[in-house]
Amino acid sequence: MTLMEKELAGLSGKEGVMLTVEYAPGGSSGKHRHNAHTFVYVLEGAIVMQVAGGEAVTLGPGQTFYESPEDIHLVSKNASNSHPAKFLVFFVQEKGAPRVVPVQ
Repeated sequence: MTLMEKELAGLSGKEGVMLTVEYAPGGSSGKHRHNAHTFVYVLEGAIVMQVAGGEAVTLGPGQTFYESPEDIHLVSKNASNSHPAKFLVFFVQEKGAPRVVPVQ
């Protein structure tokens, strides 16, 4: 759910976007990229994150994760098959850019 979109003064053509993502138990997303500086903050549950060339990490409430605009997000999933997970995402991106770009 999108919480805020704001054009960034002093950064021509850039915007900040804040949203929440919820994964049901066992939920995940496919391989993708964001073409944005992506900051993640875990609110509830536990998630597993991995970008190409990096190690998979399991994060719990209060922990953070970063993706650069060049990163390919290989793993983004709920670490639990019995409890939901929720996290806050903040993007710094080109104004109007798509939030998620699927990768083959």
